[in-house]
Amino acid sequence: MTTLKSTQSIEHNITHVAVAIVVNSEGEILISRRPEGVHLEGFWEFPGGKLEQDETVFTAIQRELAEETGIQIKSGRQLIKVLHEYPEKTVKLDTWLIKDWSGLAEGLEGQEVRWVGRNELINYKFPEADRPIISALNLPSVYQISPEPDYDLEEFLKKVEACLQNDTKLFQLRAKNLSSSSLKKLSEPIKKLCEKYHARWLINGESQDVERFNADGVHLSSERLMALTTRPLSDEFLVGASCHNTEELEHAERMGVDFAVLSPVNKTLSHPELSPLGLNKFKQLIEGINIPIYALGGMSHADLESVWEFGAQGVAMIRAGWS
Repeated sequence: MTTLKSTQSIEHNITHVAVAIVVNSEGEILISRRPEGVHLEGFWEFPGGKLEQDETVFTAIQRELAEETGIQIKSGRQLIKVLHEYPEKTVKLDTWLIKDWSGLAEGLEGQEVRWVGRNELINYKFPEADRPIISALNLPSVYQISPEPDYDLEEFLKKVEACLQNDTKLFQLRAKNLSSSSLKKLSEPIKKLCEKYHARWLINGESQDVERFNADGVHLSSERLMALTTRPLSDEFLVGASCHNTEELEHAERMGVDFAVLSPVNKTLSHPELSPLGLNKFKQLIEGINIPIYALGGMSHADLESVWEFGAQGVAMIRAGWS
């Protein structure tokens, strides 16, 4: 993937595109096929188009969707921004998630349109720039991280199940002090619980731990991330990473991880010595990073709408979700 990290000098050469991820009542997503004779003809894409002068992203989405498909967009929220350089031009995809709309979607400009499930998107040929959007669509808004397990593993598993019952769909087992045998004893029921509640779980460790403990992926510490030069697992597994600065975020993107967490956004009890980033700095650091980023550090479900406005995929949390 070709990306750009500094946009100031080339801003005037960037094509700013408003992109709509329209979701219906069945959870399906609206896609359309690019017609012949245009850039990337025959590829599938999410509907939208270029911003007109002095037009906001949301207004552009409303206009483009009415013109292209005949539906009326009522409200939505930012999902992810992607800056991508093709040989012939550079595009900035300002992507919004739309669930509040009305009408019947049709291809009013002669294009083919379809409603497809999120897990079916990989079967369609999308432009390279859309890959981070698909990654964001396949990740939840909340990433639950466990505290270090204590001696009472039975009680720990009860809390894992409580999180899953509370609609956690992405769970990280962070158990750096347990022996390999204790981890094995803990990971087997966690795997079963996640399968029961249709969630995925990652182990905080090294890539080989995924096979050892039958996890759905790995979460890399910033130290492990920076020691690697290539993605450690195939695309069938999830790879997440912890980041604290621009260098680590850029390395995570080059590595092809599926997502990262950036911390600490707020002051935390676990690391009171660290200066919090705040949401403004968080937004500044993730600008131009083309992977989904979770906000970590003093976060809870109540912070979701705030972090969405600052460009985050959602919140990663430990204490709030666990308690």
